[in-house]
Amino acid sequence: MVSEVKQVSGRGIPLVGDDIDTDRIIPARFLKAITFDGLGEAAFIDDRTALNGQHPFDQPQYQGANILIVNRNFGCGSSREHAPQALSKWGIQALIGESFAEIFFGNCVAIGVPCLIADAATVKQLQELVTVNPQAAVTVDLENLQVQVGDFIAPITMSEGTRTTFVSGAWDACGQLVANTEQIRAAAAKLPYVGWGKLAAS
Repeated sequence: MVSEVKQVSGRGIPLVGDDIDTDRIIPARFLKAITFDGLGEAAFIDDRTALNGQHPFDQPQYQGANILIVNRNFGCGSSREHAPQALSKWGIQALIGESFAEIFFGNCVAIGVPCLIADAATVKQLQELVTVNPQAAVTVDLENLQVQVGDFIAPITMSEGTRTTFVSGAWDACGQLVANTEQIRAAAAKLPYVGWGKLAAS
């Protein structure tokens, strides 16, 4: 089934700082994992250890939050897809930031986690709002390209092609394959070099 992502609602978690790279999101020693299961527990593990419980991912008021609010050039560094996977396994369903590293952004799209852009002043205000009130309701609207926290509403941006990919569900390659099983079988049956013709017809 194709998964449309038109809106993400929940609570926000602020993570202040520019140039937070993928090695900080998930250290290289975790890349040997065969699956992505359990990576959420290791998200920001070295930063969290150094901050001794004061990292936002450890603070009780942000447990269950699902919208990460970051600053400039988030996800820079290596291309490891484990970084967005770790965030997703922790519970993050959308990110808002000043800018994102290109490969990190693409890896997020591939797993259905939208990364929205806001200007520095808006990001700062969003971070302050969820710091003051961690229980505030946050809504990220991909159809209308806006974010709302309480009475505060601000514009966010995303390229039209990427936005359409989320809203239509086209980001979900596996979902598209499942949804179009019959068309795939019909096409395969017409391809003599594939050898699926008899299988598809049986």
